[in-house]
Amino acid sequence: MSQIGGFIGLCCRAGQITLGADMALQEIRAERAGLALLDAGASEGTRKKILDACDYHRVPVYILPEGELSRATGREGRMAAAVKKGGLCRKISEILSQNQEAKQ
Repeated sequence: MSQIGGFIGLCCRAGQITLGADMALQEIRAERAGLALLDAGASEGTRKKILDACDYHRVPVYILPEGELSRATGREGRMAAAVKKGGLCRKISEILSQNQEAKQ
């Protein structure tokens, strides 16, 4: 997952990612998010809010290994993020899709 961590960090530096569950929800509901990232260690409440909003607004959600989102962004305790639509979003989605296919 180090490749995905690098792209998430790049998104962070480019201002293309919104961190935190509440802020991510705002981006998803405003339909500015191209995909959502959820930490495996997120609480059930956070998980339900993000998954329900993404389901309603048809935004793909990827669950990252516990702590991966915090490590990639350099900010502790981040459990959810929304990546804005665009090239970086497409690249992250492509990499995560390939990783999921490899696991199956």
